[in-house]
Amino acid sequence: MNQDAILETEALCKHWGGIKALNNLSLTFHDRQLHGVVGPNGAGKSTLLNMLCGTLSPTSGCIFHQGQRIDRMKPWRFVRRGIGRSFQKTNIYPDVTCLENCAIAAQRRFGGNFNLFASRHSNRMVAQAAEQALAQVGLESRRDTVAAEISYGEQRQLEIAMVLATAPCILLLDEPMAGMGHEESQRIIALLKELKERYCIVLVEHDMDAIFELSDQLTVLDNGTHLITGSVDQVRNDPRVRAAYLGADDEDEEAAA
Repeated sequence: MNQDAILETEALCKHWGGIKALNNLSLTFHDRQLHGVVGPNGAGKSTLLNMLCGTLSPTSGCIFHQGQRIDRMKPWRFVRRGIGRSFQKTNIYPDVTCLENCAIAAQRRFGGNFNLFASRHSNRMVAQAAEQALAQVGLESRRDTVAAEISYGEQRQLEIAMVLATAPCILLLDEPMAGMGHEESQRIIALLKELKERYCIVLVEHDMDAIFELSDQLTVLDNGTHLITGSVDQVRNDPRVRAAYLGADDEDEEAAA
């Protein structure tokens, strides 16, 4: 394993019958970096995140976290190791407060059950973790607001706070800006810039302007295969990427005609 890596895949494959959702993928993710993952629909991006958090088991290949192989572990052990995951669709509890949403998530960190009907002071460690997570995403003022009553953009922030409440070292984020307007997206971009100073972030996102702005390293997948991993400039200038995902410009298309 790469000594500088916090998370690494080695020849990772996920097949369903003859369908190769991911094929022979070897990637290295570093602490305090944001690693973007892009590709057309069906490229294998969400499948990759689902394997990195333990939801899916690989058909073959390995996943290492801090030097230890983890792909055979139960999903809850991934959480305990500090691997946190968000989803494409908002995954919150709409009928309870923002603080209670984060407290439910924080309970995964400490084990046992959290009683929503008890005073938050009855489990001080959980409450502190929940409050800290809300503060990290700028939602302190919404702590006692029912989650269904906050804006869509704030709900996406809340989902990130729920991941942070589990005390992660790695954030796996699946399209956190999906469905957002420009102003809401800018808030998430600013938040991710702050968070990548403290965490390893693996970001799947269709907003190319955002992912170019945020990524320290960028991986492009196509049809379950790995095209390239490199800096944003390296990826932008790679002809395979232009053909498979970003598209050729008008001059290239005319020359090919």
